[in-house]
Amino acid sequence: MILSSPTSMCCCLGWSSSNSSAQLGFLPSRFSRVSSRPIRRFHFKCSSSVPDSEDPLLVKAARGDPVSRPPAWMMRQAGRYMAVYRKLAEKYPSFRQRSETTDLIVEISLQPWEAFHPDGVIIFSDILTPLPAFGVPFDIEEMRGPVIPSPIRSEEGLKALHPIDLKKLHFVGESLRILRQEVEGKAAVLGFVGAPWTIGTYIVEGGTTRTYTNIKSMCHTAPNVLRTLLSHLTQAISEYIVFQVESGAHCIQIFDSWGGQLPPDMWERWSKPYIEEMVSVVRKRCPGTPVVLYINGNGGLLERMKGTGVDVIGLDWTVDMADGRKRLGSGIGIQGNVDPAYLFSPLPALTDEIQRVVRCAGPRGHILNLGHGVLVGTPEEAVAHFFEVARNLNLSTLLEDRAVEEPKLAV
Repeated sequence: MILSSPTSMCCCLGWSSSNSSAQLGFLPSRFSRVSSRPIRRFHFKCSSSVPDSEDPLLVKAARGDPVSRPPAWMMRQAGRYMAVYRKLAEKYPSFRQRSETTDLIVEISLQPWEAFHPDGVIIFSDILTPLPAFGVPFDIEEMRGPVIPSPIRSEEGLKALHPIDLKKLHFVGESLRILRQEVEGKAAVLGFVGAPWTIGTYIVEGGTTRTYTNIKSMCHTAPNVLRTLLSHLTQAISEYIVFQVESGAHCIQIFDSWGGQLPPDMWERWSKPYIEEMVSVVRKRCPGTPVVLYINGNGGLLERMKGTGVDVIGLDWTVDMADGRKRLGSGIGIQGNVDPAYLFSPLPALTDEIQRVVRCAGPRGHILNLGHGVLVGTPEEAVAHFFEVARNLNLSTLLEDRAVEEPKLAV
């Protein structure tokens, strides 16, 4: 992940100066359609483990059900590459205002849906959004990005933590309910969270970092403090996942954005167990809800990621899709992994790469995506082309063509 970018793959690119006391709640003029619709105050049932013909295509693919084509969405599909987003951001320059105001969250989340009709609509938010709800205030500065004024590196610092207060995240629940109503079953509504290690990195380092020296040294100098912090984060984030599902999310993606900065054996000890625990909570309380795990720089971790129990592994663009599928096997879903730079290429080259990735992913359990978030400056027409190609894919035809080509390659 680029350090000057937002903390998650899903939120917009580039922060503007923000203040936690910024006024919230102003509406874009074109937003009356959504804001005038009452929010239904009810919990959605957690996804059933029994296949349902009414499930969105993305949910079916995540479960490994047969589909005629892979569903498609993009990490950071809502963001600054879209002119309509840039115009809105000029009017509401605070990132936290945009990501913590129900009407703005829904408006931004629906911008790519209305423009491109992806198979997944992910809530516009950030992995740091829940921090104040369990005792960790933060701000976002224009030049520095996220700033946590009181990093936690000692037992004394742990005293600031408390159980997550989901009422402070009402805007997330309200937004998911509205999104669920707006897409009307034509796409999956996606929620997301940060993994404990990644969230813990921000909390320990006090913001973004290039070296990770504070948290990595704590693994050896203050392991009990770090374990306590990660355990607290695991419990809080697990509750936040359930909250998102009960508010309308069909599927949850876990971003362990900084997990790839750990050596594999360290990831096994300091990240994997906490992700496993979160997945276990989802399995018990929301059985059948698909969970996706994405780690940037995950080529050395694929087999270990599979051991977390998630339904789908997201590949970054540095992993060959054929190799990723071979290493993971056919019993787990796979997401990705077109290089975002292909969106700057001639459209025929983009088409060829999409088809290659889909062929290599195999007949089941593939969600088409980029291998990272949409880059700043990406042409909107390329994004439109990506989704148009995806909608016109036919797995049977593509795989038949591959079967014909393979003997020729072997000669």
